[in-house]
Amino acid sequence: MGSHEGRTYVVTGAASGIGAATAAALAAAGARVIAADLAWEAAPRAGEVEPAFLDVADADAWVALADRLAAAGGGPALDGLVNAAGITRRARLQDVTADDFAQAFAVNATGPALGIRALAPLMPGGASIVNVGSAAGATAHYGIAYGASKWALRGITKSAAMELGPRGIRVNLVSPGFIETPMTASAPEAFRAANLEATPLGRPGSAEEVAAVIVHLLSPEAGFVTGTEIAVDGGLTGHGGGLPIARAMGAAHPDE
Repeated sequence: MGSHEGRTYVVTGAASGIGAATAAALAAAGARVIAADLAWEAAPRAGEVEPAFLDVADADAWVALADRLAAAGGGPALDGLVNAAGITRRARLQDVTADDFAQAFAVNATGPALGIRALAPLMPGGASIVNVGSAAGATAHYGIAYGASKWALRGITKSAAMELGPRGIRVNLVSPGFIETPMTASAPEAFRAANLEATPLGRPGSAEEVAAVIVHLLSPEAGFVTGTEIAVDGGLTGHGGGLPIARAMGAAHPDE
């Protein structure tokens, strides 16, 4: 994943799951990591990351974080941002409420946009922003509010890439499939089974596998990559519904 020695990043949703794995990977690569979350149950061990309490849906909280970072140095203070905080809402169309939409969008879409707005002024050319989307943002999804919020994040990513590109700041989206995290652990077993059945690799991904892609996108080695979406989903969205057809035709395993 290369060295991130001397670089500084903010990672949201850093208390668990993909955010925690990303913060740990960046720290292991030599970066200073401000690990932001609302739900710190226990502080990380000293020297690993710097925990910070942050409600990503609160615009004033983002401004306060930006002011804190700006006060710590005399110039551009931040080399990147990872918007990994997210919540799920599993209500289907017939049960969804306006509140489901409001909460999902506040954290999953508006929050990243507010973070980019607040922290981009602290970034020099060569900085990188990675938003964490979902396979639900590339397909139909039974949890309509959650899926819609992740579709919105795709548009936010592309607009931010366009706006910040002239300053040399890159913005990309990583879209995980079924990943073993506390969020997916709370899903019904039928949801897990259906996802694995639809995933060509036939297994769940790990938070560390997603983090490795994020860390690469943050690095100078990905310096000409912006406005793009990278699926880290074991092929879940890649077959576009072709997998069950291939299996039905006996073509999924050509050696059989």
